[in-house]
Amino acid sequence: QVQLQESGPGLVKPSQTLSLTCTVSGDSITTDYYTWTWIRQPPGKGLEWMGVIASDGSTYYSPSLKSRTSISRGTSKNQFSLQLHSVSPEDTAVYYCARGTIGIGTHDYWGQGTQGTGSS
Repeated sequence: QVQLQESGPGLVKPSQTLSLTCTVSGDSITTDYYTWTWIRQPPGKGLEWMGVIASDGSTYYSPSLKSRTSISRGTSKNQFSLQLHSVSPEDTAVYYCARGTIGIGTHDYWGQGTQGTGSS
């Protein structure tokens, strides 16, 4: 069974960088046809797609977050990571990692989510 687990410091000060890691088990992040996504949900709001890294390592970002977001991966540890720069209180949200399939707009496996807060 595929499992995803987010980890990382939950609280960062404004203007600093939020760094989160998603550890995947039960599948390889280099498997063809699958993509690995970061999604967040601010309090009281809907889900926001942030960006994705594909099996070949290529990345795609939400236009609204592209200037502040970076997604990378560590294939030896089967992990992919999110860096969100210049954090503000508006970036406070639950951050999820998820697996998607190329050509299908849904995600079949999700992590449990981790709270990320931009606050002094």
